[in-house]
Amino acid sequence: MKVIFLADVKNQGKKGEVKDVSEGYARNFLFPRQLAQEATEANLAQLRKQQDAKARKEQQEREQAQELARQLEGERFSVRTHAGEGGKLFGAVTTKHIADAIAARGFAVDKRKVVLPEPIKSLGGHAVQIKLHPDVTAKITVFVEAE
Repeated sequence: MKVIFLADVKNQGKKGEVKDVSEGYARNFLFPRQLAQEATEANLAQLRKQQDAKARKEQQEREQAQELARQLEGERFSVRTHAGEGGKLFGAVTTKHIADAIAARGFAVDKRKVVLPEPIKSLGGHAVQIKLHPDVTAKITVFVEAE
């Protein structure tokens, strides 16, 4: 019997997959627990519509991320902080400081999207990556200046 999985079932299938399972397993386990539904033409058509809508949404999110990456690419942002002698900072410049500097210029970027291999602890220019989408990253320059 062909079924459409409505949730991930260990060792059987993932949500949205269409698979053949035994009729007893489907009727006695999957259907009562609402883990799957029978793969009728109407259910398959509904599944295709859901998958198409999901693909369109992902494509739209990717295009928005690419547009934001084009706007951010090569931009220079400055962060002012307290510094001691020799250009050493009191503390460090974190992803929150960088996200705030980007937001001050009118770009909406979450601090979790800013990728820092290690916190910035010195004055000057630093290359920073912003991961806007799993496939889209932008590179910006952050200048740390003393107050």
